[in-house]
Amino acid sequence: MSSWAGPDEIFLSTSLAGFLDKKLIVLLRDGRKLLGTLCSFDQFANVVLQGACERVIVGELYCDVPLGLYVIRGENVVLIGELDREKDELPAHMTCVSEAEIRKAEKAEREARDLKGSMRKRMERGQEARAALSLSSWALKKATCNLVEVVVWV
Repeated sequence: MSSWAGPDEIFLSTSLAGFLDKKLIVLLRDGRKLLGTLCSFDQFANVVLQGACERVIVGELYCDVPLGLYVIRGENVVLIGELDREKDELPAHMTCVSEAEIRKAEKAEREARDLKGSMRKRMERGQEARAALSLSSWALKKATCNLVEVVVWV
């Protein structure tokens, strides 16, 4: 494996040069959204954001959690986009709340999602059980029919 950057990596890093000193949004693989000013990058698309914050959105609530100077490993980046400084970043119906409130809302959303997932799993297991039961009752009827045929034949 060579240590020099290939053409794709060079193209990626040179395209980031146009974003220097601009406000960006960075979407990470784990779903987090980071905002900040791009102050540095390298050939592996590792980036450094100045004045970074994590934007947490739950339903119609949001919170910008300050992070300060933030280094992001390039392999975790899904998307980098420039934000227009003069336009509103969020729709008017969104409400800014404190970090504590957004964490509570996140927890409630996660619990609701987990409950929905567990209910779905139970329903699927119930359907599988009904299918297995109907299959076993069919097999029992079939076996009984064969047994009757055998008994009658003998």
